[in-house]
Amino acid sequence: MVKDIGIDLGTANVLIYVTGKGIVLNEPSVVAVDVKTNKVLAVGSEAYRMVGRTPSNIRAIRPLKDGVISDFDVTEKMLTYFINKLSVKGFMSKPKTMICAPTNITNIERKAIIQAAEKSGGGKVYLEEEPKVAAIGAGMNIFQPRGNMVIDMGGGTSDIAVLSLGDIVASKSIRVAGDVMNTEIVSYIKDKHNLIIGEHTAEKIKITIGTADKEDTDGKEMEVRGRDAIGGMPRSITLKSTEVQEAISDTVKQIVDAAKDVLEVVPPELASDIVDRGIMLTGGGALLKGIDHAISKELTVPVLISESPLDNVAKGAGALLEHINKQEK
Repeated sequence: MVKDIGIDLGTANVLIYVTGKGIVLNEPSVVAVDVKTNKVLAVGSEAYRMVGRTPSNIRAIRPLKDGVISDFDVTEKMLTYFINKLSVKGFMSKPKTMICAPTNITNIERKAIIQAAEKSGGGKVYLEEEPKVAAIGAGMNIFQPRGNMVIDMGGGTSDIAVLSLGDIVASKSIRVAGDVMNTEIVSYIKDKHNLIIGEHTAEKIKITIGTADKEDTDGKEMEVRGRDAIGGMPRSITLKSTEVQEAISDTVKQIVDAAKDVLEVVPPELASDIVDRGIMLTGGGALLKGIDHAISKELTVPVLISESPLDNVAKGAGALLEHINKQEK
C-alpha cells in the first residue's frame, strides 16, 4: 500500500502525516547552513537550537516567511531531509502529497511550493488552502450545506475562512500571527525595560505568561534575562503577564478585525449558522491563554479551541487525501 503524506508546511513548524500512521514528524522549520560551503549542517529541532547562537560562518535559516517560501533551495533541502527521515517502507512508490498553504498566496508562490514538494517527494502533489484543511482536521464537517468558521493562527499567517459545502465562501489571510507577537514582545521589553532579548526568549515568555485577555492576566510573573541596551552587560528583569498582554494587544486586534471583515461579507444564512455553532480556533496561536475570550468578546460569537490545534492542518491534509483516494476508486 502506498503511504500518502500530508504536509503542514508552516512558518514555525513542519508536520507530516502519513496515511494509516497519523502524525509522524513535527519539527521546527529551521535549517542550519554553512555560509562558506553552502552545506546543510542541521535541520529541524537540531537547527532550531542554534538560532541566535551560531558563529559567523553558520546561519540558521527559516526558509518560510509569513507562510510562504522565501528561500526555495533551502525549503527543498528541508523537505527532502524530513521525507527521507521518515523512510517509510515501500515509500519510493511515489506517494501522493498534500501540502497546505495560506489563502492569499500568489500563483508564483503556489508553483514554488508544488515544485519543492515534487522534487522532494516524487509523486503527485496537491495544494490545498490552510483554513479548509484545518477545519477538517479540527473535526468540522465542512461538506454539509451550513456555515463553518475557522481561524487558523500559525507562526507566519492567520487564516480566517467561512466554509460551506466543502469549499471556502469567504476568507482572509493576514501576515500577522505568532512570529509578529514574538517581535512585539522583543520591542516592548527593549522600549520599556532597556533589555535586549532574542526570539527564543520571546517565544518562551509568550508560552509561559502570555495572555490575550486583559481580564485574564492572573498576576503571573517571570524572570527574563537578556543584554542591557545601554551598558551591554547581561541583566535580568521580572516581567508581568499584564505587560505581555499589552505588548501583543495590537496583533490580537488585527486578527479580530480580519475576522470581522470576513463575517461582514458572508450571506446571512451562513452568518446565523456561525452564531449558533461558534468559531473554531486552530493553529499554535490557539494555545495562547485567553485568546478565545478576547475574540469572542469582540465578535459576540462563541469561540471554541480545537482539541489539538497544532496538529489540525496535518491531520486534515491526511483526511483530505483519504477523501480523494475514495473518490478515485
